[in-house]
Amino acid sequence: MDVGDKKVIGIRRLKEAMPTPIKTRIFTVANQKGGVGKTTSAVNLAAALAMGGLKVLVIDLDPQGNACTALGVDRENLPGMYEVLVEEMALSETIQKVAGFPALECAPANRELAGAEIALVTFVARESILKNALTKYLSERDARGDRLDYVIIDCPPSLGLLTINALTATEEVLVPIQCEYYSLEGISLLMETLGKVQKALNPLARVSTILLTMFDSRTRLANDVADDVRRHFPNELIDIPIPRAVRVSEAPSFNQTVMTYDASSPGAIAYLGAAREIARRGSAA
Repeated sequence: MDVGDKKVIGIRRLKEAMPTPIKTRIFTVANQKGGVGKTTSAVNLAAALAMGGLKVLVIDLDPQGNACTALGVDRENLPGMYEVLVEEMALSETIQKVAGFPALECAPANRELAGAEIALVTFVARESILKNALTKYLSERDARGDRLDYVIIDCPPSLGLLTINALTATEEVLVPIQCEYYSLEGISLLMETLGKVQKALNPLARVSTILLTMFDSRTRLANDVADDVRRHFPNELIDIPIPRAVRVSEAPSFNQTVMTYDASSPGAIAYLGAAREIARRGSAA
C-alpha cells in the first residue's frame, strides 16, 4: 500500500463535515521560539480541516520546508514562495495539490526562499508582498465560485521579513505553546511584534487561537503551564492539548501528517478535535 492509498483510507475514516466559515479565514501560525510544534500544528490542522470537507491552502514560508515534507509536496523542481515574493510570480502558478486530499493544496517553500530575507530588503512595500499576492489569488478563486475556506501560513521560527509578511497578510494568528518552562516568554515577544504590525501595517491582525502542544498530563510542569495559559488567554485557547506522541513525530518521515499516518492515535484525535473547534468558532464569527 503506497502513501496515497494510506491517505485516502485515513480521510475516509476521519471525514466528518465541519462548518464552513462565513468568509475565508487566513491564519498565520507563528512563534519565534523553535521546537514548539509550529509546523506540526500547521499541517495537521490543515489536514484535519480538509478531512472535514473544507478547502484549505497551506503556504509554507519557512525555508526549511518542513510543511512540504509532511504534506509530500515537491520543493525541489517547481517554483515556490521565493518566486512569489521576489520575482512577482502569481501565487496560483506555485500551488500544488496534496496527494490523497481532494481539497488540500500547498504553496511550497523552495530552497531559494532562504535568500528571500536579503533579497526583499531593498523592495518598496516589502512587508505587503504576500498580502497583495494572496488577495489577488483569493479574488480569482472567488470570481470562479471556488472560495477557499482556510489559508494557513507556516512561518519560520523568527520575526524577520518572512514572518512580517505573514502577519501583514493575515487576520488571525495561531500560536502553538509548548507545555514547558519559558513557554509564555515566546508569546510575549510575538505579541509585542504583532502590536507594531497592527499600528503600521495591518490593524486587523490579532491572536485568535492558542494551542497547547507536547502536553504530558503526568507532569506538574505541563499542567502548571496549561493553567497559566488558561488564565491569561481564556478566549483564545483551544482547550484540547496536543499530547507529546511518537506517532506525531514519526509521520513526516513518511511524507505524511499524523492524520493519515495513524488516524486513531492520540495525536491525530487531538488535532481533529482542535480543528473542529476552530471550524466551530469560524462559523459563529
